[in-house]
Amino acid sequence: MELKKFLSIHILCVLIFVGFLYYFTIFIFLDDLLSLQSSAGKFHSFFFTFMASLCVFSFFVCVLKDPGGVPFSYLPDVEDHEASDQESKRSGLLKKKCDKCSEYKPPRTHHCRICRRCILRMDHHCAWINNCVGHRNYKAFVALIFYATIAIIYSSVILVSDAIHKDWNFDGVMHLKLFYIATGVVLIGLSLTLGTLLGWHIYLTMHNMTTIEYYEGKRAAWLASKSGMNYHHPYDVGAYKNISLVLGPNMLKWLCPTAVSHIKDGLSFPTSREYS
Repeated sequence: MELKKFLSIHILCVLIFVGFLYYFTIFIFLDDLLSLQSSAGKFHSFFFTFMASLCVFSFFVCVLKDPGGVPFSYLPDVEDHEASDQESKRSGLLKKKCDKCSEYKPPRTHHCRICRRCILRMDHHCAWINNCVGHRNYKAFVALIFYATIAIIYSSVILVSDAIHKDWNFDGVMHLKLFYIATGVVLIGLSLTLGTLLGWHIYLTMHNMTTIEYYEGKRAAWLASKSGMNYHHPYDVGAYKNISLVLGPNMLKWLCPTAVSHIKDGLSFPTSREYS
């Protein structure tokens, strides 16, 4: 049952942290800075609640959405024009077979040792969602990082603004200062971490590349340079087309984690050779 995925210490930590972050941001920092009864306080409260809700929704989609497995009936096409005998064709098939689960692997598919199966267009296994990030939930993962980054930065700005405008001339100020400093360090650290992660996946999306393919590409580029050749990622078909293939053709739905009607079966992908 998919709900069993929530029985994870990492997911529990994420949900507890989100709960505490929402409470502190709205009912302590924002209320102290603007008052929740004011029009400005209500506006900021609504905006942060909206972003937090989108973040949690994207998180649930990432956890529950299957990243995509190889169909049992899948059999790769062997295109070997130079080889005519049956033995050569059998050798070509063996190269496309996973040596861990004995399944045939479509292009861009990798075996996850934690999930114990091959994942279509696998990016990585994420402990924080207790799931692989792959072909069918990668868009939801990008949306999750985006909304989480916006929410954390927004919370950090509210915290810093509250700290600047706060009157610190009262008893017990030291404990409160330590609380604000500790919370600020956590939020700013998370803002930098999530912002870097978001930038990384924007880069990958623009090049239609997974994290695994990036590191494989670095090695392939090094080997190609030793032979005096240039390496080009075969699935990079141009920035806009790459984004459309990953996030969808409709820009208004790019950050909707459930708008995935554009996603195909994950068994084949357009290549730069087809667009040249």
